[in-house]
Amino acid sequence: MKTATTTEKVSKAPTMKGVVASKKMQKTLVVKVDTLKTHPKYLKQYRSSKKYKVHVEDSSKYALGDTVLFRECRPMSRGKRHMIVA
Repeated sequence: MKTATTTEKVSKAPTMKGVVASKKMQKTLVVKVDTLKTHPKYLKQYRSSKKYKVHVEDSSKYALGDTVLFRECRPMSRGKRHMIVA
């Protein structure tokens, strides 16, 4: 039986992957996530997208079009509830 010797906290929050759509705000990126959905009646697949505001301490590391991994966290403002996974 192995025991964990480190005291790192593992987050169970869901993580998502998306593309940086905007970086005009300080400490905030707008990330666009594309998903593939299926119509319930016609069973045709279509692409749907949603934008999330993501908190980041240093936004100069990221450029438009970069793929980032982010997760859910506590609310930081009215619309910002996600943060970059380091």
